[in-house]
Amino acid sequence: MNPAITRQADGRYATAPLAKDVWTLGVVQSRVHPTPEPSGMRANLDHMLHLIDNSFHIGFGPRPDLLLFHEFPISGWDHWTKAEVERRCIEIPGEETELISAKAREYGCHIAFGAYVRDPDWPGHVLSITTLIGPDGGIVAKHWKARNVKGIFQGKELFTTTVYDVLDEYVEKYGRDAVVPVARTPLGNISMSSTQLEPELFRAAAIKGAEVLLRTASGSFSEIDVRASALHNRVYCAIVNNSVLAAESPFFEDTGAGGSAIYGPDGNAIATADSKFEKLVLGQIPIAGFRAHNRQPDIHWDLYREVFDGYRSRFEPNLYTPYQPVSLEDAGEYLKDRSRWT
Repeated sequence: MNPAITRQADGRYATAPLAKDVWTLGVVQSRVHPTPEPSGMRANLDHMLHLIDNSFHIGFGPRPDLLLFHEFPISGWDHWTKAEVERRCIEIPGEETELISAKAREYGCHIAFGAYVRDPDWPGHVLSITTLIGPDGGIVAKHWKARNVKGIFQGKELFTTTVYDVLDEYVEKYGRDAVVPVARTPLGNISMSSTQLEPELFRAAAIKGAEVLLRTASGSFSEIDVRASALHNRVYCAIVNNSVLAAESPFFEDTGAGGSAIYGPDGNAIATADSKFEKLVLGQIPIAGFRAHNRQPDIHWDLYREVFDGYRSRFEPNLYTPYQPVSLEDAGEYLKDRSRWT
């Protein structure tokens, strides 16, 4: 049994002491500006820092205890090769996180955001990681993307390395508990992900005690998918997407923009963005009252165990351990004959 999955008699789970009974989540729906040159990332970062300042200068309502940014606020995204993405990767910790950490300390808040990341422990790999910084400026958690979609793009595949792509090596480095990570923080148990349309991932996080799911997107997501994550697991779930894109970007301004929201454990919206423009969405998380009665999901697992035990996924794990594709097209060529559903 995984020791991180608590088996208390009443269905409770491991937690850290809470800093406050009710806290405010701020979802920052902001622009994506894919930079023609990596040097342009500084302008994106400066804009992100500007929006952090704006979040505390609005003059009304509660101050956010946690600000959630979308998947790629610093780099943006485009049809880049792996080499082009590598030049837009950040390190954690690094110059960019130091500046964001300074804002977290200045305002005494948590800040979460996604980014392309390079890690010296994973040479040759481009990672997509959602990072949580604490009010003291320290790195609280770095949650890898669990998996990329495969087999849906014509002749192309994503080349970022996810947990599933190097699963065995990942477990060897970090342990099985890190595959579905849950950060036990003073704001509650938090799990972060840019993975879409994978309900089993969020069910697993809830079983491990996740109380707040922070989900990032870029270029669209499924509202039903996000609402269901909250409803089916009886947890809080936020989704943050980009606003309209910069006019000079290589895409239409409204490329899957908008829809950022916070959903409660009943699947209903606590707060939503009412436009596709840049927006701060604020919602209250009454974590103490929620925790008092919340339990792990009540799943009748014995009904389904045999089905899951006999299931064979379309693509096996560890495909990026021996080879890391150098472009979207190269990834498509590499994976095209590796489906197990033949």
